[in-house]
Amino acid sequence: MVKRTSQPQYALGVDYGTNSVRALIVDTADGSPVASAVYNYPSGEQGILLDPRDPHVARQNPADYVEGFYAAVGQAVQEAEAQPGFRPARVVGIGVDTTGSTPIPVDASGTPLAWDRRFQNQLAAQAWLWKDHTAVAEAAEITEQARRTQDAYLAKCGGVYSSEWYWAKILHCKRTAPEVFQAAHAWVELTDFVPAFLTGNTNPDTLPRGICAAGHKAMFHQEWGGLPRESLLRRLEPDLLRVARHYAPTALTSDQQAGKLQAEIAERVGLPAGIPVAVGALDAHMGAVGAGVKPGTLVKILGTSACDITVWPLEKPLPDIPGLCGIVPGSVLPGMYGLEAGQSAVGDIFHWFVQNLVPAQLSQQGDPHRVLSEQARQFPAGASGLLALDWNNGNRTVLVDPLLSGLLIGQTLHTTAAEIYRALIEATAFGALTILNRFAQYGVQIRDVVHCGGIAEKNPLVMQIYADVCNRPMKVIRAAQTCALGSAIYGAVVGGAFRTVPAAQRKMCPPTRDVFKPQRAAAKTYAQLYWLYQQLHDAFGTPAETGNLFPVMKELIAIRNQVRQQAV
Repeated sequence: MVKRTSQPQYALGVDYGTNSVRALIVDTADGSPVASAVYNYPSGEQGILLDPRDPHVARQNPADYVEGFYAAVGQAVQEAEAQPGFRPARVVGIGVDTTGSTPIPVDASGTPLAWDRRFQNQLAAQAWLWKDHTAVAEAAEITEQARRTQDAYLAKCGGVYSSEWYWAKILHCKRTAPEVFQAAHAWVELTDFVPAFLTGNTNPDTLPRGICAAGHKAMFHQEWGGLPRESLLRRLEPDLLRVARHYAPTALTSDQQAGKLQAEIAERVGLPAGIPVAVGALDAHMGAVGAGVKPGTLVKILGTSACDITVWPLEKPLPDIPGLCGIVPGSVLPGMYGLEAGQSAVGDIFHWFVQNLVPAQLSQQGDPHRVLSEQARQFPAGASGLLALDWNNGNRTVLVDPLLSGLLIGQTLHTTAAEIYRALIEATAFGALTILNRFAQYGVQIRDVVHCGGIAEKNPLVMQIYADVCNRPMKVIRAAQTCALGSAIYGAVVGGAFRTVPAAQRKMCPPTRDVFKPQRAAAKTYAQLYWLYQQLHDAFGTPAETGNLFPVMKELIAIRNQVRQQAV
């Protein structure tokens, strides 16, 4: 229920993405945007600090996060002041979402080590971006040690601990940059660092830790009393105990306040001091909130990667589901399990192909993504004879294995760039269907699939192929910034505009914009192709006996010939 007031109220959502930070001011009455601004991180390559010696390194400069808040929020407030009815004093709350796991080594005051002159040129002292995959060996070790315990650590995160996550990255730092590890008083997730900075409570020992990052990335669960037991951490590396001891004993849902906006920051961005700031959460989870996630609805955020989020009531039985990125109470909506799955690369695959393998003459015709999509749209499903695996950045769900790579089979001397582009889209759709099937296999029935993000907004070919491959309608919502909107919804709740998050969602979430319905002929062909995709998936992705792959190429050719004959 909306708090009764004669004046309009507004909420601010701040979304820290992979390459930029976005600020969105919305009207709490209906979620309509009032103003927004984007700040592109200036450091590194598109905001990412790389190492030419190791392609798995992906770090960020924490200073970009601070300057990004000042720039994006300041501009958004300035633009909002030109709108009728808006007053900075009417902003009731602020919500924050970020990438994750993106842990930052900090000193005892909570200041990033990257700001210390001793470490300003040391990549290990920067923020370890979610897509950093340097900790593969450490993740495998954590998985092996966790399997030897009686606690269900791995059952809550899909059965395998990821190299993208908190403990693996910290352990890798200990082994490869011990001087940084020793200098760090604690490690703070970006999603906790930003609210702490905004509210002035940066002490690592006392700053609020959000359940979203804690549960999905740091193996935090009340079943074993919070963080992993000291016995597990000691077997991995005794010095990890120091990291755990500077981590709050409780983790909070995002309908709780992290604190209030401190005066110095408020003045710089044109807001009044004292605005409530919500506990932070991960970007995809807030995107799901902004897209109206509820039981039976799966929200798929399509961008450089894909993240699938749904929820399940705490009072209903729920088995542990192998391959998921986490099953965490309260991580998305209070009172519900948050279930996360995802694909390690979607838009990144399309971008890789366009940047590296598209003929120059095609690129001269305009945006290569648009040109290739228009050409690919002309081919019926299966006509290319191609089949790909969407593992160019490893597999997140259901195999949870970064040591996998992409695959394309079926090409001939006549294969075109547009046919390959379509095959790559189809591969990501087959990966999406694999995730849906895993949910269904364990009793989590998905009635609606809602998409948001840049790809869903801009590329109808992708959405139609997803509908045909999954043989179900695919919805796209009317919001270009759902992650920021989800954060704004939590800002509205902590600011008192609504009593609960579902109540805020009913008012503030946008309606469906488009619905892509499956085409019968294409769905039939894709069912055949998916059977072949499963053979490749299991043959290359699992250690079990999977049979001979001899028929795959011949089946692809048979499907290709059949489709082409029907199209004549």
